[in-house]
Amino acid sequence: MRIDGKVVLITGASEGLGAACAAEFGRAGARLSLTARSADGLRRAGGPDALITAGDLTLDDTRRSAVERTLERFGRIDILINNAGVGLYRPSWSTPMDEARRLWELNFFAALGMVHLVAPPMRAGRSGTIVNVSSVAGKFTLPWLPLYSASKHALGSWTESLRMELRGDGIHAMLVCPGYVRTAFHAHALGGEPPPRITEGKRFAITPEDCAVAIRRGVERNARTVMAPRSGWLLVAAAALFPGFVETNLANLNGTA
Repeated sequence: MRIDGKVVLITGASEGLGAACAAEFGRAGARLSLTARSADGLRRAGGPDALITAGDLTLDDTRRSAVERTLERFGRIDILINNAGVGLYRPSWSTPMDEARRLWELNFFAALGMVHLVAPPMRAGRSGTIVNVSSVAGKFTLPWLPLYSASKHALGSWTESLRMELRGDGIHAMLVCPGYVRTAFHAHALGGEPPPRITEGKRFAITPEDCAVAIRRGVERNARTVMAPRSGWLLVAAAALFPGFVETNLANLNGTA
């Protein structure tokens, strides 16, 4: 797919990876529609030509407004990037239920709600790409992010379903699995703290700009899954081939072994 001239709707676009995607797709010639809670952040990310819709994506009204305003301005939506998400560094067995529900509302149900609104016009035009930003934690569970990992596993399974469901309508679904990205993910987490050894390891994180380039290239080639960095596939393979070994080492990193 050529990005030039395409209408791209990006959630969670006020900072971090979402803002980097706005810049990357904008440079490739896309027409941008951006949504997140911070209007100021959206204006910085999108510049004067982007359509911005500020609001809480866990609310039906915000999602509906973002989609309807995009269709009113541009007449179509070619690419949806479901990027909005949040972390939670708590053991699953002691996480308050209100925090667990808040995480799932943003990480999974907000994305599902966006697709409910975007799929009908895409199906009518028999064209479109849906990008769901998951995580390497959606491929194997990180014990310091247990409910986050579960939500990203669900997002990955659902993306595979979407690809099969909408294939006959000319719509492609792509999953993105970043590793650690240099963003404010930790600062925005709903609660808890990562283990010290994990915090130290973040010096090896990739930049949001590099991840955005990988996403743009994935969309251009109709990729099924984008792993950023690609070395993440080695960890996925290790978890599949040597699950006991990987679980033990992850538990050691978490300080629970």
